[in-house]
Amino acid sequence: MSLEALRSRLHQTVLGSEDAAELLLIALLARGHALIEGAPGIGKTSLASTLAKSIGGEFKRIQFTPDLLPADLLGYSLYRINQGDFQFIPGPVFAHCVLADEINRTSPRVQSALLECMSEQQVTLDGVTHHLPSPFLVIATQNDVHTSGTFPLPEPQLDRFLLSIRMELPENDVQTSILLAHAQGTINGHDTTELLTREQILQLQKEVDAIFLHPSVAAYITSLGDSLRRLAGAEQCVSIRALLNLMQAARAKAFLDDQKEVHPDHVQALFPAVMRHRMQLEDSTEVQLLIQSALEQTAVP
Repeated sequence: MSLEALRSRLHQTVLGSEDAAELLLIALLARGHALIEGAPGIGKTSLASTLAKSIGGEFKRIQFTPDLLPADLLGYSLYRINQGDFQFIPGPVFAHCVLADEINRTSPRVQSALLECMSEQQVTLDGVTHHLPSPFLVIATQNDVHTSGTFPLPEPQLDRFLLSIRMELPENDVQTSILLAHAQGTINGHDTTELLTREQILQLQKEVDAIFLHPSVAAYITSLGDSLRRLAGAEQCVSIRALLNLMQAARAKAFLDDQKEVHPDHVQALFPAVMRHRMQLEDSTEVQLLIQSALEQTAVP
């Protein structure tokens, strides 16, 4: 199956990042966007690029820098003297998969230019709406260690990401395996053979939409969000969009597990990844404790 081949390729591309690969697949199947966080040099861009090049459609990589302008992402209108009208020149966001590399290296003004794209899959410029292609996936990376010259992502921007993916430095034996794999030329990151067409991706997404959600599991998702709001002391930290994202991510997880309906363990498995980046706290340990407490204090159906 092409989906299994894609999963295998992602696992081979960045050794020791199997969990990150699974979350990236879930974002693709759930029609969501993914934010990959971690220190420099641990494979964030490699993982995102491998997925983008393995699926059908057009892929664009944007290196976010402080001097980037919204027009550099969205496009602009060019006046044609010979015809006496304006022609829209689409920007790199008009692609099926967009890699926003180091998204926190540019200003909030430019970051916010992605809001309409990620939420409504369209771009409105000069009063004209331009629809983005389907499927449409934004994979953003950000380094959270070297923060000089970076801009925190606005809360509305963070809320547009289905889930966040933490990538950590692997154990020493995995690092040794990575060195040997590169030395022997067995790392699979340069294989750009298409494994899934656009049509296949859209069909898989429809199958995920068909995964059954029992009312008791829907109520469980709502209760988890309410518990996290109460523990964090902030009503706005868990939006309705966050709950919808948790539901759709759990559906994708059930699909990958070859299940016909969502179970509470699917919700529990995705709850940290869906909620972590939405908690506006600098202490990551405190965020983990709040999320774990919400899971422990919410009754399971």
